[in-house]
Amino acid sequence: MTIPLNNKRIIYTGTGRRKASIARVRLIPGSGKLIINDCPGETYLQFSPNYMRITYGPLKILGLSEEYDIVVNTEGGGLTGQADAIRLGIARALCCINPDNRTILKSEGYLTRDPRVKERRKYGLRKARKAPQFSKR
Repeated sequence: MTIPLNNKRIIYTGTGRRKASIARVRLIPGSGKLIINDCPGETYLQFSPNYMRITYGPLKILGLSEEYDIVVNTEGGGLTGQADAIRLGIARALCCINPDNRTILKSEGYLTRDPRVKERRKYGLRKARKAPQFSKR
């Protein structure tokens, strides 16, 4: 979805989800800064090269790493789920920019939502599948 601003800049938005995490991503034409929850992205992701690689994946595939500022509001889950949610949100926003990006991102697997979530607890069990110890006598 695109949102026109008064000063002729356009914001591209995308939403990503993973496990219990939700990330609302906005791409703004700029210099490549990453801001997550009003904090620098590197600080929020604890300077982890793995989380940074996951987050910037769609932009690096398309060669747009220094073209857009990324502003993210994320909540829920942990850092791994949030990083994957941000990646999906960025990929969806890039599809709004140019529909030709969709084929490249889809072939790389960046537009696939990971559907795995925590299984709910069932009554009579201790956790989702863990049962109380069975005693024959």
